[in-house]
Amino acid sequence: MLSLNRTKRNHFYLNLSFQLNHPMKNYLFLFVFLSVITVQSQDNYNSDNDYEKYTGLFDFYYDKDNDKIYLEVTNLEKEFLYVYSLSNGVGSNDIGLDRGQLGNEQVVYFKKAGNKLLLIQPNTKYRAITDNELEKKSVEQAFAKSVLFGFKIENEKGGTYIIDATDFLMQDTHGVDKRLKSSNQGDYKLDTSKSAFNLERTKAFPKNVEFDVTLTFKGEPKGSYIRSVTPNASLVTVSEHHSFIELPDNQYKKRAFDPRSGSFPFSYYDYATPVQESTLKQYIVRHRLEKKDPNATISEAKEPIIYYLDNGTPEPVRSALLEGGKWWNQAFEAIGYRNAFQLKILPDDADPMDVRYNVIQWVHRATRGWSYGSSIVDPRTGEILKGHVSLGSLRIRQDFLIAQALMNQPFAETNENYKPMLEMALARIRQLSAHEIGHTLGFAHNFAASTNNNASVMDYPHPKVTLKNKQIDLSNAYAVGIGEWDKITVAYSYSDFKEGVDEEKALKTILEEATQNGYRYITDQDARPNGGAHPYAHLWDNGADATEELEQMLKVREVAIKQFSVDNIKSDEPYTVLEDVFVPIYLFHRYQTEAAVKQIGGLNYSYAVKGSNQEVVSLVSKNKQEAALNAVLKTVDATVIAVPQEKLNLFPPRAFGYSASRESLKGKFNIGFDALSAAETAAEMTLNLLLNEEKASRLIQQKALDKNQLSLQDVLDELLKETVYKTEKDSYLNEVQNTVNYRVVWHIMKLAKSEDVLPQVNAIANHTLKTIKEKYTNNNDANKAEIAYRITQFYKNPEKFNIPKSPKIPDGSPIGMSCFGKL
Repeated sequence: MLSLNRTKRNHFYLNLSFQLNHPMKNYLFLFVFLSVITVQSQDNYNSDNDYEKYTGLFDFYYDKDNDKIYLEVTNLEKEFLYVYSLSNGVGSNDIGLDRGQLGNEQVVYFKKAGNKLLLIQPNTKYRAITDNELEKKSVEQAFAKSVLFGFKIENEKGGTYIIDATDFLMQDTHGVDKRLKSSNQGDYKLDTSKSAFNLERTKAFPKNVEFDVTLTFKGEPKGSYIRSVTPNASLVTVSEHHSFIELPDNQYKKRAFDPRSGSFPFSYYDYATPVQESTLKQYIVRHRLEKKDPNATISEAKEPIIYYLDNGTPEPVRSALLEGGKWWNQAFEAIGYRNAFQLKILPDDADPMDVRYNVIQWVHRATRGWSYGSSIVDPRTGEILKGHVSLGSLRIRQDFLIAQALMNQPFAETNENYKPMLEMALARIRQLSAHEIGHTLGFAHNFAASTNNNASVMDYPHPKVTLKNKQIDLSNAYAVGIGEWDKITVAYSYSDFKEGVDEEKALKTILEEATQNGYRYITDQDARPNGGAHPYAHLWDNGADATEELEQMLKVREVAIKQFSVDNIKSDEPYTVLEDVFVPIYLFHRYQTEAAVKQIGGLNYSYAVKGSNQEVVSLVSKNKQEAALNAVLKTVDATVIAVPQEKLNLFPPRAFGYSASRESLKGKFNIGFDALSAAETAAEMTLNLLLNEEKASRLIQQKALDKNQLSLQDVLDELLKETVYKTEKDSYLNEVQNTVNYRVVWHIMKLAKSEDVLPQVNAIANHTLKTIKEKYTNNNDANKAEIAYRITQFYKNPEKFNIPKSPKIPDGSPIGMSCFGKL
């Protein structure tokens, strides 16, 4: 069919119809027909002028009249890498479909089955690494594989097969419709009549071929996110990208994973392993890097690691990203490489989705959000083939806003006094560039690094703000350069050892020396705030002592709020903007509060291995826990969290055209600034952490193990003394405290009824509630009497109790809502 042009085909089929109506000739004609169609289908395909040929890893042909792609397959059962991605995104952080977003990589191969070629993904998770072919086959047959697609063979000659790849390439491999549905944006289906191949980004190279497809999804929009980023929310058009990539050679050398190393693990199960050893095999993920001369102290790399910055990145951000990214070369130099890590501008004719380029993309969204580092990894070995960083373009503006809020009357004289704020924002962008590139080099977060003098760019840094002569000082807001821990992780992952060196021993030495020098490594699973217990691993914190830093930040916050004025916005801006600028300093203490709370019921531990010199686990001392509790309780003190009365006149009802956003303080007023709800929001943040269910249960065990330690009852008693049992003489401050007190009681009710805590927690919480009730029943103070009444109502039907919602805390991580490394 493919080999005959239209004129010849139509003429041929007319002759066929005529001949079949004349029985005397039909046998001879059918023989001639079959012979001709076979010869033409085999010999004339490549000469058909209707098809544009692309020559590369796989040759393919584009039929422009029908918008089809035909793929030529010559090597059956030869594995290659298939990667799908999103080349044009939706532009919403909440939906999460970003430009340049990578999908999963899969080892695949073509296999003939009857009149079809099957695209098969073997199961690389379960293996038998042995010379025994039958043993290999037994594992292969034991676990399922996946057939990704079946292609009808359109043409075959001498072991070369032509298949129509159109339907495979024009499917929603990236799962756009599922993402839209899961984010409650509506039900959408792919509309192929409004979809087509994008030939500008469809290319062929010797080691990879790239297909780009414009896909339109038709549906009934339900959510506000999709409406906010599309010109017609019923028709959502994106582009998905498919890459067929030649797998690397077998010269890459895997390196053993150690939980202390700071690297991401890559794992599989080897069923050919002797019984006395584990079937789980774990290695680190990393780029291939080798010295030209492994025995030289300093050597260039055979092939340096080169990253390319999105050529659409504007200045001065471009220069900041280049500068920060190049910091990594400091770590490679420390292990004897010269110029092994390089950062350049992406050539104008290069496609950022092309696997040959490690890329840093500048990604735009409608709202501020994540930056992240992703990688394409060889599923057989863990070798990183492509690093791909996505940096949210709005993140720099949040750091600018923080600086604007902290400065003393920056726009008192001129609107052009923006350089100090810009400098702080660019300092963070340098660090962000290094951080996300670090993920694509194979490194995980180290959230304990800030306790070691900012030892790693793989931490989340809060701007370091200090008081100098009672004035706010931003000069050292962010660290400069690669950290000492980063040099350790690079040394473990990328050191090229001299001939004769025992690699296993050398790697252990690197990590043991790091411990001896006081460096800590704790990553995501042990650093998150809710239920977290590690006293040193936190997000967006500073300082070796979390409690001392919270005390310091509360002082900075006090100064910042006291000096806050109309001159924190530019001339001719509406007063409404002041409210948005105020938010970062009002909640300036929020992340350091998370860090200090984790001292209470805290556990100091490491990822120790047998034979190492690391501490395994111990309780945080009582003195440190008590100091943390005292500092944390200040964050629910009305005198601390009440917006000063003299500042309330700065915040009128929202001006026309300046609606509240997700980064605004929420309230219960339809019109006007709700200062009581602002305090409620701040208090809820603390109480949700302090009275966390997991922490409450840990405090029970802690007291049982050490009678001198802090107990849950101690925590509740101190909390009540500073809130529910406290009365402020000032009427405004007293109402702020009443607002806080209700939330305290509700959180204790939650502990009293929870099924996710030890029963001892229930007992102590119930006892505390009954004590409050007895104290305040028939009290002359209306709010105290109301608390007693609500406790009575709670016990009538406790199973139906849920904590009333507080106003949602604004988004506010210093430079985005979240950040993660995907590998």
